[in-house]
Amino acid sequence: MKIYLGADHGGYELKEKIKGWMREWGQINYETYEYEDLGAYELNPGDDYPDFAFAVAKAVAKDSESFGILSCRSGAGVVMAANKVKGIRAGSAHNIESAQHLKAHNNANILAVSGDWLNDEQAKEIIKVFLDTKFEAGRHQRRLAKIAQYENQMFHSLPK
Repeated sequence: MKIYLGADHGGYELKEKIKGWMREWGQINYETYEYEDLGAYELNPGDDYPDFAFAVAKAVAKDSESFGILSCRSGAGVVMAANKVKGIRAGSAHNIESAQHLKAHNNANILAVSGDWLNDEQAKEIIKVFLDTKFEAGRHQRRLAKIAQYENQMFHSLPK
């Protein structure tokens, strides 16, 4: 399974740690994970989170079997930007329960984590839980279908 990574200056250090953790883990729940880093490639206080959020979101939207992990200072900015890409269901998690809920109930395909408000152990556990959790479908699938239907209507009604 492919995991696309992205972060601005506020999440850069965490993204670099995530790459190391993913190399350590190798496999989670008998699933092999490989990652692709879509930036930032250096710490630049002048960079902008939408650039990296859009890159990860477009990559995930093209590959329905993939997931994304984004980071900025709060996790909120990258979520707002990523969710502008059709087919993306991004959310942020600040504990393992919210990470599990994101995947099990909302079938999130992008997880955002805060570069400022999580320590390494918290971030590591949140990411592991997110990657290991399966979508429960059932009543949640019906709700996601409504979101997708609305999204399709909105994209078709936009001026060209």
